[in-house]
Amino acid sequence: MVMFPRIAIGVAAFAALAAVSSPAAAQVQERTIRWGHLNNTDHPVSKGVQKFTELVAAKSGGKLKVREYPANQLGSEMQQQSALRAGTQEMQSPATTSLVGIVKDYGLVDFPFIVSTSKQADALLDGPLGSALLAKLPEKGLIGLGYWDLGFRNVTNSRRAITKGEDLDGIKLRVIPNPVYLETFKAFNANPVPMSFSELYTALETRTVDGQENPFSVILSNKFYEVQKYLSVTNHTYSTNIILVSKVFWDKLSKEEQTILQDAANEARDYQRKVSREQAQAAISELKTKGMEINEIAPVELAKMREKTKPIAQKFSAEYDPAIVKLFNTELDRIQKD
Repeated sequence: MVMFPRIAIGVAAFAALAAVSSPAAAQVQERTIRWGHLNNTDHPVSKGVQKFTELVAAKSGGKLKVREYPANQLGSEMQQQSALRAGTQEMQSPATTSLVGIVKDYGLVDFPFIVSTSKQADALLDGPLGSALLAKLPEKGLIGLGYWDLGFRNVTNSRRAITKGEDLDGIKLRVIPNPVYLETFKAFNANPVPMSFSELYTALETRTVDGQENPFSVILSNKFYEVQKYLSVTNHTYSTNIILVSKVFWDKLSKEEQTILQDAANEARDYQRKVSREQAQAAISELKTKGMEINEIAPVELAKMREKTKPIAQKFSAEYDPAIVKLFNTELDRIQKD
């Protein structure tokens, strides 16, 4: 008679032990994650999303599924950002420029000519500055998982080759709706026009604007060579995509699920950066075969352009968090010495 309760206790203890022995399995639920971005599926950002999807599936035993929505299928970057903050979309990979409206300090990343190599860009974003900027996102309803490569931006237009800063005079140039970009091209007496990326091809085709500025892979993927003749390698700004998660969604995840997403984002980042930089080099050759006239800018002229834009950094730095600005300048000194 006395054995029955002992057997019951033993069974209960065994069940509890089994549950403890596989906590991850118990803490990962079936979920579908909608990831939106503005790029086409042949773009390196999409390649990164595809790698992330594979990694998440493997790490979660197939329970976490990522569904990609490329080419603005879920709306513009700003619309998707609002959806993340409201909790109606799970993930997004916009350019950091789109965040300036809610975290002004991200404008630092857009300062012209602050880095000259990919190695410097990675060191800046993966270091203390990138982490400090990520830490500002949760209070805005967003979680940042890190930074992927978009690449150095270059100017295209339908009027003339840009061989020096003065050649931008009078060029009507589409720019990201971002104060730093507007001021950068105003410094060269260009006519910068803020415009959504989804409207850009038509604007170039109809000559509503003369040109635009984007990384090589974006220029190729979106077939701007069909409506632009000149591509000038200005490398004026390094652009990065940030991996964002809705905080509403993030807070519903278990620690195990959060770890899976963060680890997958880190692994996919390394893959995406490699693919992006390889595609950028390949894109130059392909754009030439598509008929674009591509020109380099002499180092002496680039130095003049860099000098011309220094007041922009000084002007906007005064508007940002002083602690972040100090960290930014310290990090620039560090990476330029490495």
